[in-house]
Amino acid sequence: MAGNADIRVTSWVEVQQELFFESWNDGLQRFRSPYVFRGLSDASYGLKTSLLRLEGPFAKLEQHILRNFRKYAQGICGGFASFWHLLSVAQHHRLPTRLLDWTYSPYVALHFATANLDKSDQDGVIWMVNFRKTHSLLPAPLQALLHDEGAEVFTVELLAGLTPSRDTSGPSAVESSFHAVIQSLKDFDSLAGEEEFLLFMEPPSVDERIVNQFALFSVMPNPERVVDDWLLRFPDLYRRVVIPAELKWELRDKLDQSNITERVLFPGLDGLSDWLRRHYSPRRRGERG
Repeated sequence: MAGNADIRVTSWVEVQQELFFESWNDGLQRFRSPYVFRGLSDASYGLKTSLLRLEGPFAKLEQHILRNFRKYAQGICGGFASFWHLLSVAQHHRLPTRLLDWTYSPYVALHFATANLDKSDQDGVIWMVNFRKTHSLLPAPLQALLHDEGAEVFTVELLAGLTPSRDTSGPSAVESSFHAVIQSLKDFDSLAGEEEFLLFMEPPSVDERIVNQFALFSVMPNPERVVDDWLLRFPDLYRRVVIPAELKWELRDKLDQSNITERVLFPGLDGLSDWLRRHYSPRRRGERG
């Protein structure tokens, strides 16, 4: 998807300028970017959740997928403190959900835009969404939660406060009845009324991967909504930094030298192997750049 928010960069220096756009916070007198980032190896890719990518009657399957994940995973995870904890862990472990992965780090997003060598001949893209402006469009109960906490982004504990009778009494509240889990989702969906919204939440730091990727998730009250379709209504909320194919190899090599690699972002032997496989892959003849 291309749009009037597209910025096509032509150099490493220009990439830095665009990714740190509007990062100066005059009130704090510090550089604190209001943007979150998502890098994609192909600029034609949209912002579809893994649940949407299932296709078919995915919206009707959401409850069944979560019910079975909870049933089989709680023995491994030791239970879940709330519905939002359950949903975050499920997304982190690649279950199809309505959540979408983002990062606070422009360089982590740049990694994901350049790491797939099979897409090295395609333009990549980094989506930038202003979470402060986006959260100004939230329903009043959600804005009140942020205001009372003095926060800018939600946590799973903060979202659990939406339904305290179901979500804040510990693992037993979720383990006692899956109906309570689904009711939490319905309560969240009902906040939209006639106006959908986009919300950003930080997952619990259950492992190094979440920490190293500086990760957060987005969620919408409609599992059938594609995030970029919603964003099109609010062009001042987002930007798309297009990474030309001919620039990918230079950016990739400089990220590697900066230690932004699979070895760091996916700690463990799998990440190490992925990094070595890509690092030692030869550049194919005829590739641009």
